[in-house]
Amino acid sequence: MSEAAISATAGSRNFSASEPGKLPGRVQWVDYAKGFCIIFVVMMHSTLGVEKAAGDTGWMHYLVQFAKPFRMPDFFMISGLFLGLVISRPWLRYIDRKVVHFAYFYVLWMTIQFVAKAPQWVGEGQSLAEVMQFWAVSLVQPFGTLWFIYMLPIFFIVTRLIKQVPWFITLGFAAVLEILPIHTGWLLVDEFASRYVYFLAGYMFAANIFRLADWTQKNAKIAILGLIVWAVINGVLTFTPVPEMITAGLGLEAGSIYLSDLPLVSLALGAAGAVAIILTTTLLSNLKWTAFLAYIGRNSIVVYLAFFLPMAVSRIILLKFAPFLDIGTVSALVTLAGVSGPIILHLMINWTGYGKFLFERPSWAVIDKPKATKTGPSLQPAE
Repeated sequence: MSEAAISATAGSRNFSASEPGKLPGRVQWVDYAKGFCIIFVVMMHSTLGVEKAAGDTGWMHYLVQFAKPFRMPDFFMISGLFLGLVISRPWLRYIDRKVVHFAYFYVLWMTIQFVAKAPQWVGEGQSLAEVMQFWAVSLVQPFGTLWFIYMLPIFFIVTRLIKQVPWFITLGFAAVLEILPIHTGWLLVDEFASRYVYFLAGYMFAANIFRLADWTQKNAKIAILGLIVWAVINGVLTFTPVPEMITAGLGLEAGSIYLSDLPLVSLALGAAGAVAIILTTTLLSNLKWTAFLAYIGRNSIVVYLAFFLPMAVSRIILLKFAPFLDIGTVSALVTLAGVSGPIILHLMINWTGYGKFLFERPSWAVIDKPKATKTGPSLQPAE
């Protein structure tokens, strides 16, 4: 990526007084960051699912809890990172790439999940009409694991509409939304309030983020020291329960929330964690044996869309046929299946040529059609 492109990434919201550092032709750490984040997302769903089914917790639970403050903030920050390059496109193209694109995959994979889960729901007493009603409701109430790609188009549209508003107003308002205890029960509202500030920061401070990654390459020892300090602070705040006198005043059960869940603290840890992931993945990008992270990152949307099935199947098989394994190990193996399963499926689809519609948007779902093209539409990463 050129220096000019990096500056353009933040559009007019480049707040650093210094010139951007020179970066290599391809910004490898971004792929590493996406790979790192999607693994932690799959890990969370896999571990909590195993623990719920087994009625017990394992050693993976602590890793999932440690990652809670930064897991989704960093994912959304990375998603907003390159928005400055496309935010001024014509509206039709912008909506096609940033709304219709994700809407297609959301409806498709929501339907696939419903088909996979419908027999269980019907077996539990729900009628087919109730299942279909649930499907319809999921068009306005983000469904299950797919809520991330439901929220992205909303973030893209809102950011486009407010891009002329002074940055300190929009960012400040988004930060206030994150701090406020907004719990309406409507996922669309609640997740917008708690996540939009990180997406907005990725868009607004893109040039600064690239400079930070460039600095990390040149100051690895200092970056590692900073990561150690961050890990200690994040760990202490994440594993320390809020004092009982405070939870009692809030009407909550003792030990139900941790210091990291408190207003302002969660915002600070989310921002610090996002910076930590930038430093971590930048350092990892220098190690050849970690190249698998970049590959997973380039296919992050593939993993995100399809991990639910290998995750569920492997959980059932391992809990039933491998009782000698502890819960933590089962969670780790289910995570491995959840990440590798979609990758294998994607490779098989590319090899056979069948099923490409699962991860590539077909031409009929494109509203901004090019005048002339020799190849079909390709998969666009969830950035």
